[in-house]
Amino acid sequence: MALASWKPRRKGLGAWLAMALCCVGPAAAEQWNMPTPYADNNFHTVNILRFADEVKQATGGALEIIVHSNGSLFHHPEIKRAVQTGQVPIGEVLMSALGNEDPIYEVDSVPFLARTHAEARKLWQASQAAVTERLAKQGLKLLLTVPWPPQQIFARRQLNAVEDFAGLKFRVYNAMTARLGELMGTLPTNVQLPDVPQAFATGLIEAMVSSSTAAVDTQAWDFLTNGYLTNAWLPKNIVVVNERALKSLDPALQTALLTAAAAAETRGWQMSERESAEKTAILVEKGIAFAEPSAALMQGLLAIGATMSKEWAAAAGADGAAILDAYRGP
Repeated sequence: MALASWKPRRKGLGAWLAMALCCVGPAAAEQWNMPTPYADNNFHTVNILRFADEVKQATGGALEIIVHSNGSLFHHPEIKRAVQTGQVPIGEVLMSALGNEDPIYEVDSVPFLARTHAEARKLWQASQAAVTERLAKQGLKLLLTVPWPPQQIFARRQLNAVEDFAGLKFRVYNAMTARLGELMGTLPTNVQLPDVPQAFATGLIEAMVSSSTAAVDTQAWDFLTNGYLTNAWLPKNIVVVNERALKSLDPALQTALLTAAAAAETRGWQMSERESAEKTAILVEKGIAFAEPSAALMQGLLAIGATMSKEWAAAAGADGAAILDAYRGP
């Protein structure tokens, strides 16, 4: 839908919204297409589907968000650009996938910088203003953000030290994971989540860093046996909306959208915290041998994390330094 067609349209609304728009005549419902990268059973998509339903209910159908999951409308790397250029008004992306535009977007994927949900929230509080500012310069408004569970390492063979990664075909999904793969001595291969099972089946990849959620979504037990509880980082998904599309809505509809987004963010963080234990249990039940990394493996990974943290700080400049100071401060 072109931006030019986004006009305020209204019809019968819920009680409070109807009162807000009592002086405006009825019109056709506004429909927004929303591309998302993940399957319907992924908790991010479940949360977004509920968000869309709450928007529809709150507006009495005056604003309807039609969710196109699993990259069915736009592939993941195309979604942010599609929202920015007005091909769609709203979309969901992995924030760190935007790192080629600005290293600030990669802050939540610096290995071993934030390893728990509490640390991830503190890091987001330190970096939210910088992220929001950059999106705003591109005509985008940040609606909500939700983290994945902590990232673990999965492989077809046992890994007892960083040296054991040498030559492994390692699945990566952004520049930060590609750099991690390089420092571990692997052969990094960019594979989007829906393509992971086929990539393992054909020998394109032999190991990956992933949340327990994504490992279950791809049925990792079909192609690997070993999991390591590294809790490396908690990358976040963000939902962005085109500013022109947002402002084309009646103020009451804008309020309904923003209110639903705030609720989805709170709910999403809670869902993410539950996901880690629940999905790890499923992986164990299906035959994945989970273990704490050996002291040697963890020492090597932490050293790589320290290197990548310094590299990120240098690339991110003054804003990056300010984020790290705020995060590491009292």
